[in-house]
Amino acid sequence: MGLLEVFLILLGGLGALATETCEIHLDRTLEAGLGRRLLPRLHLLSAEHLNPSVYLGLRLSGLQAGAQEALYLQSLKLHYTQTLLGTDDGNSGRQAKPSMGQLALYLLALRANCEFAVGRKGDRLVSKLKRFLEEEKKAMEEGLTPHTSYYQYSLGVLALCAHGKQLHHSVPHRLLHALEHGHLPGGVDTAAMAGLALTCLQRSGLKHHRLGPALRSLREDILRAQTADGHFGNVYSTPLALQLLETEHSPGLGAVCSQAKAALVSSLQEGAFQNALVISQLLPTLNHRSYADLLSPDCQAPRALLEPVAEPPEPHEVESSRVTLSVPSRGYRQSVQVPFGSSLMDVLLKARELGGFTYETQPSLSGPYLASVMGTEAGDHQYWQLLRDPNIPLLQGIADYRPKDGETLELRLASW
Repeated sequence: MGLLEVFLILLGGLGALATETCEIHLDRTLEAGLGRRLLPRLHLLSAEHLNPSVYLGLRLSGLQAGAQEALYLQSLKLHYTQTLLGTDDGNSGRQAKPSMGQLALYLLALRANCEFAVGRKGDRLVSKLKRFLEEEKKAMEEGLTPHTSYYQYSLGVLALCAHGKQLHHSVPHRLLHALEHGHLPGGVDTAAMAGLALTCLQRSGLKHHRLGPALRSLREDILRAQTADGHFGNVYSTPLALQLLETEHSPGLGAVCSQAKAALVSSLQEGAFQNALVISQLLPTLNHRSYADLLSPDCQAPRALLEPVAEPPEPHEVESSRVTLSVPSRGYRQSVQVPFGSSLMDVLLKARELGGFTYETQPSLSGPYLASVMGTEAGDHQYWQLLRDPNIPLLQGIADYRPKDGETLELRLASW
């Protein structure tokens, strides 16, 4: 074999090892359709509807909503300062306080507009988030798991990193420790959020010999979680996973992300993306941005103006749907009739009106969730699981899932 043949073989081998990027390009019509689903949310300015992830997703996308964006950000600022810091108007005590995960998203929303949390109020909000992380870190040191979740812990680390705030070395250490010892429950979305937080720390100049291996491990975990249809974990954890993968260059990544793109297009056509949080996580990916980019955001990049479009009503043959609601642990089973297209939340409300059924909800980053059913509260590391007969867990929440006529839905207290 001559030297030329040997060189060509080596060159071919090097080509096979060439790194690839993860890029998701969708048809502009599909992308704009996703963005328009967030437009109605920008007009809901009451405290219970304000969601910083909506603003964050639009600012990191290639789309914009014009002057309504500025009004929405101003409403967010008023809400978070009033509820978390208190004001003299007497209203702060009557409003539900945002969670620390929501505070972290709010701080990220500020960075998406190239703003820092400054001044006395900004410093106090940052201090609240730092105290939250310290309390969670202590809980992990004592019992391995935080009071809330590793997702919210990672989100808090990411927000402070994006604002250039110095963290005590023990805060990222606890996250790295959990990763290295297999104590990071929560699935693909938690792994992706942890990865984005560590990516931000790495870009900020943090020197730690464990950062690189931890990030590689997280990306490998996400790649192993890709399903046969192309999603990472499931359709709703895929957007955040793609945000992390788009920060990476590695062999074979292009083919993996092409498969994910095909799965996303199929899911979009089936109407899977209705939740504002999931849409806000997907839009940056389509613009080749991630939450980690908020360390140095580009606020001058051009964005296409979204124009509202009246969508035709979905065709259907029936005016109402009959859904059976079941809580086996309490011996409850009731047939409920609701208008066609109603959400599971509407079914629960109707069941309560009929009598014999009670429930309570709590707000979360992705929408309301069941905190109590028929007097039984979900305790530590417990949750009310939603299942569709026969024993199929729902991937959507109570505000997003729309039961079909004739379905049976079960509420089951489960542990994690």
